[in-house]
This record gives sequence, C-alpha cells and structure tokens, in this order.
Amino acid sequence: MIRFKPGAARWAPPRLLSRAPTLAVPTTWAAAAVAYRLTCPLARDDALSARLVSSAVLCTVITGLVLHVRRTLLRELRRARGIAEAAQSALLRPPPPRADGLAVAAVHLSADRGARIGGDLYEVIATEHGVRAVIGDVRGHGLDAVRTVAAVLGSFREAAHDEARLEGVLRRLERAMARHLRERAHTESDPAVAEEFVTVLLLEILPDGEVRALNCGHPWPHLLTGARADPLDRTDPLPPLGPFPLPRELPPVPCGRLLPGEALVLHTDGAEEARDTEGRFFPLCDVLTEAARARPLTPQTVLRTVLTALLRHSAGPPKDDVALLILRNERHVRHSAPALRPRVHATADHLQYPG
Repeated sequence: MIRFKPGAARWAPPRLLSRAPTLAVPTTWAAAAVAYRLTCPLARDDALSARLVSSAVLCTVITGLVLHVRRTLLRELRRARGIAEAAQSALLRPPPPRADGLAVAAVHLSADRGARIGGDLYEVIATEHGVRAVIGDVRGHGLDAVRTVAAVLGSFREAAHDEARLEGVLRRLERAMARHLRERAHTESDPAVAEEFVTVLLLEILPDGEVRALNCGHPWPHLLTGARADPLDRTDPLPPLGPFPLPRELPPVPCGRLLPGEALVLHTDGAEEARDTEGRFFPLCDVLTEAARARPLTPQTVLRTVLTALLRHSAGPPKDDVALLILRNERHVRHSAPALRPRVHATADHLQYPG
C-alpha cells in the first residue's frame, strides 16, 4: 500500500498530465467528426450535395488537426531551441567586458548550422595570479567536440584560480582531457576516440603587463601596436593535449609586456585557413594590420573589421569553426615601467618533447 506524507503532492503520471492540453484539441476534433457521422442525416445520404457537405466537414476536421499539430511542433521546437541556446551560452559564455584593466571582446562562428558553439573554446578570468586566458580548438565537430569543450573549460575555470603557476593550470587541463578520453573510450566503441586532441594556448598577463604563455599546438596570437600587427612569438609549440604526454618541465614562454593601448588577438586556425572561391587563404595578418590603424582601437572595432573581411572573403559562413578573443590593455601608465620594452622571443631549446 502506498502512503503519502501529510501535505505532500499526490503522484500523477507526469507525461500524461503534460500532454493533456495537447490531446484536448485533436480529441475534440475527432469527437466532432464521429458525432457528425453518427447523428447527422447528411452523413448517410448518398446524394451528391450530401457527399459534398460530408467532404467539406472531413476536410475541415483534417485541416484543423494539421494546423494544431503544426502549432504544437513549432512550440516544442522553439522551446527546445531556447533550452539549447541557454545551455550553449552557459558553456561558452560571453567574456566579461573588462578583466582587471583589460578590455575584452570575443566571438565564435560555428561551422554547424544552427549551433552557437562547436569545437572552439575561449575564456578570460581575472585571478589573484593575474589575468589568465585560454583559447583552444578541438579536433572535429558535433556533440563529441562540445563535450570535450565542456571538459577543458570546466577544468580551466577552476584551475585558473587554484593554481599559482601557469604550468599548474596546463597540468590540470592535461589531466581533465585524459580523464575525458578514458570515459569516452569506456562508453564508445569508436577507435578514433584515442586520436582525439585539442590545441590550447594559455596566456597570463600580470599587473605590470608582462605576458607569459604556454602553447600546445595552437596558433600564436598577434600583437596590435601602433599601426602594426605582429605575431607574439614564433617558438615551437608543445604537443596538443590528448595523444601524447606533455614534457616533464613546462616553463612558460616570456613574451614581453603588453603596454597600455596595445591589444592581443587570439584566434583559432579557422580564421587563418578560411578560403575564398579560388582557394586562397584569408590574409589574417593584413586584416589585423588594417584593424590596428583604426582609431579608437577597441576590441569591438577589431572584431568588426576581422569579421567583415572574413565573411566577405569566404562568401558566407566559414567552413570551419572560428573563434576570436581580443585583449586590450587599458590600464593607466605606470611611471616605474620602462619607456621601451624589449621584444622577448624565447627559443625552443629549453622545451623537452617526449622521445
């Protein structure tokens, strides 16, 4: 015998209750058709006029049912799309407009029609260790890529605050990626799971503008200064996360200082590899140089310039996911900072790759 606690709601079949309003209209239409057939003399009359009336009634019933089903499906579709958009926004949420004196803007263009997110990821977080940013590119598209994005971003959002050193953040991402692939291997029979990987670029910007980076197979960002756009660094990157273990030592690469008024443009390879109708690659560096000459130089103007040129070049949406993340230093000039800063380009001699 089932007993209910006092004040507790009585159980009822939730599926049936939720569908009751939906079933009421077609039930009414069907009842009207049956009642017409059983009670109306015209339904049993073989005369041509009676048949025409019966046909009109039948067409009216069918039309009503079709319109009702159509409205119901459209309502369910809008509800499902709203839920999906909310979930996507929570996963790849818009970055804050400012992070500890840095102006921030980002955009993501998914290659999958109707999706807001795909295989690209980015995030910016102001922590007690400095402003930390990540941008990455997961191999592939679809739901599997979205799950990988969720695993990497979830790990970064915790590690960025917890880890005092940038290499500690990367270790956490490596472990999260390995755990994610192990779980997929247990639940999926696809051998390609073992070949999944994600390229990741980690940046750390300290209060004095010093920039340090750890790059796992990702394109280097561009520095917008004056009227120029130059790659931030050209050292050999580490291997992507997934197929190979990272080296035992992970010293961050020093990249000089981001001075007030300068901007960093982080991007995925979809921006560089977008092709036009003749197969030519998108001239990202030239477009960024054009964006660097704009006044005022803001992350929004850089995004607008790049997106306009990219969509014009590819004659429509890109064939691959594209993510752009812009960080501009809007901190006040510090008198203790040097007037000129050297462009530090570290070498790859200190990086140890697994044999």
